[in-house]
Amino acid sequence: MTPSRPAEAEPSTSPRAAAPMRALVSWALVDWALQPYYTLILTFLFAPYFTSAVVGDPVRGQALWGYAAAIAGILIAVGSPVLGAMADENGRRKPWVALFAVVLVAGMASLWWAKPAASDAALFLILVAFIAATIAAEFATVFTNAMMPTLVPSDQLGRLSGIGWATGYVGGLLSLAVMAGLLVTNPATGRTLLGFEPLLSLDVVQREGDRMVGPFAAAWVVVFLLPFFLFVPDRATGGLRSDHRSALAQLWQTLRELPRQRDVLYFLIARALYSDGLTAIFVFGGIYGTAVFGWEAFERGIFGILLITIGIVGAVMGGALDDKFGAKRVVIGALVLLMIGCVGILSVTTGHVLFTIPIAERLPGSQPFTSTGEIVFLIFAGLIAIAAAPNQAASRTLMARLSPPDRMTQYFGLFAFSGKVTAFLAPLTIAAITSLTASQRAGMAMILVFLFAGLLILLPVRERQVSSE
Repeated sequence: MTPSRPAEAEPSTSPRAAAPMRALVSWALVDWALQPYYTLILTFLFAPYFTSAVVGDPVRGQALWGYAAAIAGILIAVGSPVLGAMADENGRRKPWVALFAVVLVAGMASLWWAKPAASDAALFLILVAFIAATIAAEFATVFTNAMMPTLVPSDQLGRLSGIGWATGYVGGLLSLAVMAGLLVTNPATGRTLLGFEPLLSLDVVQREGDRMVGPFAAAWVVVFLLPFFLFVPDRATGGLRSDHRSALAQLWQTLRELPRQRDVLYFLIARALYSDGLTAIFVFGGIYGTAVFGWEAFERGIFGILLITIGIVGAVMGGALDDKFGAKRVVIGALVLLMIGCVGILSVTTGHVLFTIPIAERLPGSQPFTSTGEIVFLIFAGLIAIAAAPNQAASRTLMARLSPPDRMTQYFGLFAFSGKVTAFLAPLTIAAITSLTASQRAGMAMILVFLFAGLLILLPVRERQVSSE
C-alpha cells in the first residue's frame, strides 16, 4: 500500500472544478426525494400510528417495530459492502439506484393496507413492506453517496454534504406539512393540523389519512428522483478494475487491509455504534413522545415540523463548520449535544422534568405544547435536531476523505455496513428492555450507551485521506 496522505491533499480522481449546477442540485435532491421515508414513515407519522392503532398496544407495537428494524439492519449490513464492490467493478451506479428506488416505492405504497387493529397475518405483511423499504432506501444511498467525490473538489465535500442534508430536511418538512396540514386528520375533530377539511375524502374511522403516508411518500420518490437520473453524471471514481478479480475478491482484499488502515477502521467501528444510537432516536423518538403525552397525528405533525426546521439550520451550519474545522470535530460536537438531548428527554415524564422537578400534567383537550412537560421535551428534542444533521453529514464527508478514490462505492458500502452492522443491537436492546421492564423509558435509555461508546472510539481517528495501491 502507498502511504497515507494528509487531509488537504486531493485525490487524483477528484474533479478540478465542481460539476454543473444542475448536477449538484439534482444530487442534493436525492436527499429530498428519500427524506419522506425517514420523516413520515420511520419517525413522525406512520411508526407512531402503527404502534398505537395498527397494533393497538404501544409496548407491543414498539417491540415489533424494533424487531423489524433490527432485521432490516442485519440485511443491510450484510448486503451493502458486497453491492458496493460489485458497483465499483463496472463503475456504474445509476442502475443500482434505479433498482432500489423501485423496491422502495413498492414497499412504501404497500403501507396503505395497514388498517387499525390488524390481524397477526396483516401485521406480518406490513412489517415485511417496512423492512423492504428500509433496505432499499439504505442501499440506494450507498451508491448516491459514493458519487459525491466525483462532483466537487475535496475541500468542498463538507458543504455539498451539508447542503444535501439541509435539502433533505426541507423536503421532509414540506412533505410533513402537506401530510399533516392537508391529509392526516385528528380523529377527535376530523380536521387536519391546519384546521382544514382533509384535501381528500378519507375515512377517519379506518385512519385512511394515516395510511396515505405510504403511497404519498412513494409518489414523492418517483417525482423527485427523476432529476438525479437525468442530470447527475455517472462517473467512475477510479476507473474499471484492471486485475479482473471478482467483486467479492476485491471486497475480501479490502477487509484484509482494514487493520492496516487504522483511522478508517476506528472510524467505521465508532460510526457503527453512534449511528446505531442515532437511528434508534429516529425510530423511537416519536413513539416515546406519543406514549408520554398521548399525542395524536395532529401533535406529532407540529412536533415534526418544528424539529425539521431546527434540523435545516443545523445541517447548513454543520456543512460550513465541516470545511472550516474538519469533519471529525463536527461529529464529536454533535455527539455531545445528542447525549445531552437524550438525557433531557428521558428526564421528562407526565409529572416531572429533569427527573425530580414536579410539574402539572397536561390537561385533556389543551392546546399542543402548552404544558411544561411538552415544552421541556421540545427544547431537548430541538437540541437533538440541531445536532443530528451535522453528525450525519460530517460522517459522510469524513468517509469520502478517508476512502481510496478507485474503491469509493466499496468503501461507502462499508460505511453503510458500519451504520448497520450493529443496527440490530439498539432496536433489539430497546425492544428487549422495553419488554422486560414494561417501560419505554428504560428501553430508550440504552441509546446513551451506543452514543458514548462511539464517541470514545472516534477520538483517536486522524482526519486524513488514504490512497489505494
